Amino acid sequence: FAASVKDGYAVVASAGAGVRDVLGAVTAGHGASSSAAPLVASQVARITTGAPVPPGADAVVQVEDTELVSSSADQLTEVAVRILTEPRVGQDIRPVGFDIQRDEVVLERGTVLGAAEVGLLATVGVLEVPVFRKPRVAIVSTGNELVSPSAAELPPGKIRDSNKATLMAATRAAGMVPLDLGVVEDEPAAVEAMFREAMKVADVVVSSGGVSMGEKDLIKPVLEHKIGAHIHFGRIFMKPGKPTTFATLTSGSDDEPDKLFFGLPGNPVSCLVTFHLLVSCALKKMAGIRGDPGLRALSVRLPRDFRLDARPEYHRAMLEWRADDDLPVAISTGAQCSSRLISARSADCLIVLPSKAEGNEVLREGTVVKALLL
Repeated sequence: FAASVKDGYAVVASAGAGVRDVLGAVTAGHGASSSAAPLVASQVARITTGAPVPPGADAVVQVEDTELVSSSADQLTEVAVRILTEPRVGQDIRPVGFDIQRDEVVLERGTVLGAAEVGLLATVGVLEVPVFRKPRVAIVSTGNELVSPSAAELPPGKIRDSNKATLMAATRAAGMVPLDLGVVEDEPAAVEAMFREAMKVADVVVSSGGVSMGEKDLIKPVLEHKIGAHIHFGRIFMKPGKPTTFATLTSGSDDEPDKLFFGLPGNPVSCLVTFHLLVSCALKKMAGIRGDPGLRALSVRLPRDFRLDARPEYHRAMLEWRADDDLPVAISTGAQCSSRLISARSADCLIVLPSKAEGNEVLREGTVVKALLL
């Protein structure tokens, strides 16, 4: 139904300004009586926001553009008002179909159901919709050196496991539900048992550590030779995150999806950055989210010189907007060592720095580059 978008008076626009008799009131949730005669030029009807426009009216004049002329003896009922402006046909009326057109697609396949989307479903009376199942994500840390974050004291050679807590939080932030598979020692049988248990409960296994070139780096050989997974890559030309590994295991069943394995580096910063760049995108794609699952990019300006590495680098930074520049400035979080998780604290973007080349080893202050939003 056509509804008023203001508190005021429903009028006949062609009558223009002047004194009008108040026929009655129309409020939200209560339309004019079906037997009521249409408004004529000499009449108006008091109307509230959201109320149906009564028959005969073709405009609404807001209360601020009127003044009371007379009321009943008890002052409870308006008798006449003066319209102070010249109304236009359709003024302050929300026509039928204004919010949602007939046959309009309200939500497309792959749309994430947020607050507005749920509200739209309620608006059109849809109580249930089919959805993609979120992938089940197993998170595990590997390493003989790891102890629980709850450890009050650290034995010699031990460190607290920060990666699992980081990955659990990052998985939740991506909208998924992580499964905690604990910490696994650097022993082939233990790593194999972990993977076999993870495959029973999860679609995606995300491990940290054990993917470099040391004798205790067992993730790749166990996946390939014990689990039978296909290693798609075991090194990436990037900084941080060079030893990142990705593998899949074909399920052999149409009802069961293939298993995905992400072996992330053990250094905390490398672990988190590769999760943002690779794992998060894969999880969103698996969850059916429409559009590009990658991190959003924008142009930023460098506030100082940046020395380039032999590999493309994803440099942690914070965005800052300045009054004299139309682009944000990317402020480095400091030393970018892969072990220095504090460099990711408060970082809201990754500056994408190209690999150095002969004659191009430094990006100068003021250079515009791409940054990925975290």
